[in-house]
Amino acid sequence: MNDVRVFPEWKGKDLDGILHAVVELLDDTEFPTVKRWREAGGKVVGHFQVYFPEEIAHAAGMLPFKMRGAPVEPKHADSHFGSYLCSILKTSLELLISKRVELELFVTHPICDAARNLAAVCGRNFPYPCQILYLPQNASSPAARDYLAGEYGRLLRLCESIAGRTVSDDDLRASLAVFNRNRALLRELYAIKRETPWLVAMHEAYALVAIGGLMPREEHNEILEAVLPLLRKRDRKKHDRVRVVFEGGFCEQPPFELIRAIGRSCYVVDDDLLIGLRWILEDLPVTGDPLDALAFGYLERSSYSPVQHDPRKQKEDMLLKRVRESNASAVILSAAKMCEPGLEEQVAYVHALDEAKLPYFVTEFEENMTSYDTLEIQLETFVENLLFV
Repeated sequence: MNDVRVFPEWKGKDLDGILHAVVELLDDTEFPTVKRWREAGGKVVGHFQVYFPEEIAHAAGMLPFKMRGAPVEPKHADSHFGSYLCSILKTSLELLISKRVELELFVTHPICDAARNLAAVCGRNFPYPCQILYLPQNASSPAARDYLAGEYGRLLRLCESIAGRTVSDDDLRASLAVFNRNRALLRELYAIKRETPWLVAMHEAYALVAIGGLMPREEHNEILEAVLPLLRKRDRKKHDRVRVVFEGGFCEQPPFELIRAIGRSCYVVDDDLLIGLRWILEDLPVTGDPLDALAFGYLERSSYSPVQHDPRKQKEDMLLKRVRESNASAVILSAAKMCEPGLEEQVAYVHALDEAKLPYFVTEFEENMTSYDTLEIQLETFVENLLFV
């Protein structure tokens, strides 16, 4: 199934045409690429934020679909949750209840109480398996690697039963190679953001990353391989803008129009948006035990997030490192409304930035925000003050 292509709209277009097609796909709340995959006979694994070992589903010939919510009204999902929960939970469930997206397997993670309970809510409402993938609570434990490889083995057996096929180690190694290539291309995209941010707008880079969760990775690789050389040759004028790191997009995503608005005010040279798709920072070995390689990558060659406890990666230190390595001069600290992990981490981030004497702008967002004018004016004032200091 991984040779199926579900997004022909980008073919034969110039850079602007490709980027327009990519943004249109991201804006489409009917998820046409997922529908095309299923119409071709494919099966779909929906996985909730933040990180999921997509290589396992891919090796079983299934499409790993990243569930990141959507700008839809949760008309049906509201009755399944309390009021004081983040938007991504409600809109992700709405996609399933409304059948905008249909799955053969749903997997969530215990990153917070609400995300953990999402498996039970889905399990009561849909006929397919709805599971929790238990990533290690203490990533620095000596037992974490063996434990995680075993948990990945459980997920693999579940995918095999749904796909109706046995997945060999060679199948997994082939998937590792595909995803290694994808991660290398995403690293190149972020290098362009850091080195020449005027060549790719914040919303364009975001869209190029996000569509990876909507199609086979082979197809995503083809798009990135076509786009990245065109971005480097793009004729765009450099402006006098503040270089900024955006922090707070690890789970629920800011509305796309908010991302566009932020990009009009400054150069966002690094961020944690959709960090789960970029969680592993280096190529994984394609020899030896592939499940162990995935466990090693998650624990030892990975980024950071408020939902992973790892005393070796203190979040404040990692944020300051991100600022230094991207040569940023300020930080936008954001969090989804009602997001307990994100809002708690903001306190520590503010303290660290104060100590480092780094300027920052604090805000909140939710998926169905309808107006960004006030926030954009405040952000513009913030960056203008930095330019004239």
